[in-house]
Amino acid sequence: MMAITTAKEIAANLLAIGAVHLRPEQPFTWTSGIKSPIYCDNRITMSYPQVRRLIARSFAETIRSQFPEAQVVAGTATAGIPHAAWVAELLDLPMIYVRDKAKGHGRQNQIEGSLAAGQKVVVIEDLISTGGSSLKAAHAVQAEGGEVLGVVAIFSYQFPDAEALFAEAGIPCTTLSHYTALLEAASEQGVITAEQEKVLGEWRKSPRAFFA
Repeated sequence: MMAITTAKEIAANLLAIGAVHLRPEQPFTWTSGIKSPIYCDNRITMSYPQVRRLIARSFAETIRSQFPEAQVVAGTATAGIPHAAWVAELLDLPMIYVRDKAKGHGRQNQIEGSLAAGQKVVVIEDLISTGGSSLKAAHAVQAEGGEVLGVVAIFSYQFPDAEALFAEAGIPCTTLSHYTALLEAASEQGVITAEQEKVLGEWRKSPRAFFA
């Protein structure tokens, strides 16, 4: 995990550009059906050069320190692709990207770009919620013969179930920022009240049941 100062800086930037919305009184509904007091759309970071540069540099530093043997940077389609491109450029490494599923036409690729058997890969994701889609991408790389060193994401909700999934798969996962840092940044900025912070903190412990 990144240093808390970096995690809070990125969280504060996500709040500032509107990538994160906090609405504990009127929860959002995710595709999974989970009712959530927070909605995070990191695609918005593409439109803010200073923020995307901060994220790209942080990704590069994380990979250099935690996965120095990385040979390929993989972006998850679609939100991870631009970040993977910027990071691959900073690290002077090849880049690939991974679709959710293989194309239904042409060569029917799930992975685009050149990946040789045995190459060491770091997967870049924009967001970790349940962890399922990120692991699906990692397994696709493994199925093509790549060795997945780890998954690195911009933000994580820090769900215990997601952490358990990564541990079970034996794939390290690290994030530049996370839910804890976000709540601290939101509280310091006066975006949320103490009562709202308490609700948001309790929700993370049992996200599927909290608003049931």
